Amino acid sequence: MSKIIWSKIDEAPALATYSLLPIVNAFTKAAGVEVVTSDISLAGRVLAAMGLAQDELSKLGEVVMQEDANIIKLPNVSASVGQLKDCIAELQGQGYDIPNFPENPANAEEEAIRAKYNVCLGSAVNPVLREGNSDRRAAAAVKKFAQKNPHKLRAYSENSKAYVAHMEGKGDFYGNEQSVVVDKGQKVTITINGKELATINAVEKEILDGTFMSVKALRAFIQKTIDDAKTNGVLWSIHLKATMMKISDPIMFGHALEVFFAPVFAKYAAEFKELKVNPNLGISDIDKKIKGHAKEAEIKAAFKAVVDSDAPQIAMVDSDKGTTNFNASNDVIIDASMPVVVREGGKQWNRNGDACECVSVIPDSTYGMFYEEMVADCVKNGQYDVTTMGNVANVGLMAQKAEEYGSHPTTFEIAEAGKVEVKDASGNVLMSHDVEAGDIWRMSRVKDIPIKDWVRLAVERARLTGSPAIFWLDANRAHDAQMINKVNTYLKDHDTSGLDIQIMDIAAATRYTNARVRKGEDTISVTGNVLRDYLTDMYPILELGTSAKMLSIVPLLAGGGLYETGAGGSAPKHVDQFLAEGHLRWDSLGEFLALAESLRFIGQKNNDAKIAALTAALDVANDAYLDNNKEPSRKCGEPDNKASHFFVAQFWAEALAKGENAELAAKFAPIAKELKENEAKIIEELLAVEGKAQDIGGYYHPNDAKAEAAMRPSATLNNIINNI
Repeated sequence: MSKIIWSKIDEAPALATYSLLPIVNAFTKAAGVEVVTSDISLAGRVLAAMGLAQDELSKLGEVVMQEDANIIKLPNVSASVGQLKDCIAELQGQGYDIPNFPENPANAEEEAIRAKYNVCLGSAVNPVLREGNSDRRAAAAVKKFAQKNPHKLRAYSENSKAYVAHMEGKGDFYGNEQSVVVDKGQKVTITINGKELATINAVEKEILDGTFMSVKALRAFIQKTIDDAKTNGVLWSIHLKATMMKISDPIMFGHALEVFFAPVFAKYAAEFKELKVNPNLGISDIDKKIKGHAKEAEIKAAFKAVVDSDAPQIAMVDSDKGTTNFNASNDVIIDASMPVVVREGGKQWNRNGDACECVSVIPDSTYGMFYEEMVADCVKNGQYDVTTMGNVANVGLMAQKAEEYGSHPTTFEIAEAGKVEVKDASGNVLMSHDVEAGDIWRMSRVKDIPIKDWVRLAVERARLTGSPAIFWLDANRAHDAQMINKVNTYLKDHDTSGLDIQIMDIAAATRYTNARVRKGEDTISVTGNVLRDYLTDMYPILELGTSAKMLSIVPLLAGGGLYETGAGGSAPKHVDQFLAEGHLRWDSLGEFLALAESLRFIGQKNNDAKIAALTAALDVANDAYLDNNKEPSRKCGEPDNKASHFFVAQFWAEALAKGENAELAAKFAPIAKELKENEAKIIEELLAVEGKAQDIGGYYHPNDAKAEAAMRPSATLNNIINNI
């Protein structure tokens, strides 16, 4: 029997799995395919780190190296310190004997505990599993549905003041970057004033980049954006990626918090030092630290006074609760937040809940340039038209921890002024930077084999689609200059006759792509790892309403396949609604599409007619799901995620009953009949739990029996599925 590994993860997609997976297995087992789970949730990883559970993530890291690997990877929590601490507290409350997270380790024992927990922070999962490059695109049926049923994009005002601000010059990562290609496999050492920071094992032909951000320049930049926002009369907000860039971006966030609330940090410096306040963790953590302190109310009032002033107004995460952009570093994640700014007409929400034009502050110009062009394009040309806009697919370089998203082990907050040097095994200096205490220095890497595969995949997609393939590479950036040399070399290995393949810097590529989008023309963006992430949220959210509806296929270098779902995140607000009123609005379309591609891979690899028939029927079911508008309602009392799963099961059974495989048709014809005849009763049973609070035994670590009972409340549906 063939096997698909389905990741057990967190929050909304984890809840949906309790309902969906029994249905999936009932259908796939009929064609000789078993779907098994692997727990890579935050809670599962915490327990594994503490030796209380098997390390499923490491096991999956071995699986992706196998030629028959087949993994459906749902979105997981990329934990902030706050989330990790909450998860630990929940597990302790469930009886697990694990230590607290030592935020400020005071001895060797606490340092060791902190080191164990650190592996659970940030993007711990993706670098392990992504042993291949990314092919993200919208399925034809999904794009067609979006154009027929356009979601709302808000118009830009005639003289919109919205804009993006990013750093420029030598203070930024972009301006300070140096890059080299190592000529042979060897140890490479990073030092500060001769003291070792880290040693890596570089491989032959690998690109190594070294760069830093000046904290002095960062703080001056933040202050300027605050002053400019007040002058321009716009809302102020900062957009970072503190989950994936778990070292650098929380530091940037902390500096921005200190600058914006400078009077508060100056006045209460002694109290904050006493309480070990860490601005990198946001105001929510400061609230916890000052709780019970004699000056708690006074300090809270001081923060509120700044928020209530117009110097300038700050964007809010939740206006009703008074939660600002600075609540926590992971509350505003750039790849999710900036598409909303563009979608909403260059606006965010102020303390009164009003949508206001804003300046979006993105310190790192390397990627700020993309968002700057996106907002400027809409200010100049107006909002996009969902009914006609072209599609932007992406071929992303991400294999083997490529580029900045793999830089966690080699990113440092510099402790002392001096010189950072990168030396080869012979002691030769490859890169060197003069830095000051507090600066953020990082090394990024990209190996040669992933680049070759990336170029191959780009040419393949261009050939299959006939669309232009644009490499987003900037000859003026040190890293990209090395990349351009390799791309030009490896393009010669392929037949590119008749194909439109170009290399453009980020600003030019954005303008070129957006001009085509407005004409209804499709384009393939071929990008590095971070831009892959940003583009594959921005364009799908504009085109489709959500990035969760994208096909996200990772052809693994070893020959297997990784199928990612729900690029829109793990949807904590969906869980809050479910716990309060039993309604889960998570749309599992990403899982449906990924399952189809996963099955297609197995069927084609094994030349299996039965699996091919099962896959074809699921394709029909997915089309019917869209054509009949069976996605979950956002409102309690109306069909939710559980009902969506029922309808896909019904459509899938009907398609199998009418399909060409006689064995499957005979098996599923009576199932289709039962599901159709009992539709009203099943929907009634599913709706009966709407409006009722749910107890699933835990947020990060639910009780499986309780969660399954909550997500499978229809006895009629369960009986039909369980008896297939």
